[in-house]
Amino acid sequence: MLSQKAKYALRALLVLAQHDTDQPIFVADIADRENLPRKFLELILLDLKRAGFVDSRRGKNGGYLLAKRPGDITLGDVLRVVDGPLALVPCASDSAYRRCPDCHEETTCAIRRVMRQVRDATSGILDKTTLADLLPGGDDNSRLENVIGVGFAA
Repeated sequence: MLSQKAKYALRALLVLAQHDTDQPIFVADIADRENLPRKFLELILLDLKRAGFVDSRRGKNGGYLLAKRPGDITLGDVLRVVDGPLALVPCASDSAYRRCPDCHEETTCAIRRVMRQVRDATSGILDKTTLADLLPGGDDNSRLENVIGVGFAA
């Protein structure tokens, strides 16, 4: 299940992606537009900045803007930064593999096999879906709604 933090991160990134100037947007403006808690959003934007998804500027005309083009930011990359690996169990993860401590035989484990399929299907969608796909006129504006059950206003 996606965390609230991940949903807020995606919503904030979409606001930034829809902003078609090189002028940054204030945290307060993003929070107001999306009805997000400002302090929590500030922490999320710092995480996104450390990961290279957004840049910030200080001062009177400061705020946040995307550090990459919307087409270069996949939902999978964002979710891994915010929530960690996509896999439901550590032995099914590509990015954070760990053998399950109670596993007797990993190569024949039916649970691992199914969880790998779930991870692969999830990754197949999220790693091919970019912020640009979710913008009005993007390739598939309904993809995010189908994945996290949240609609976004343009």
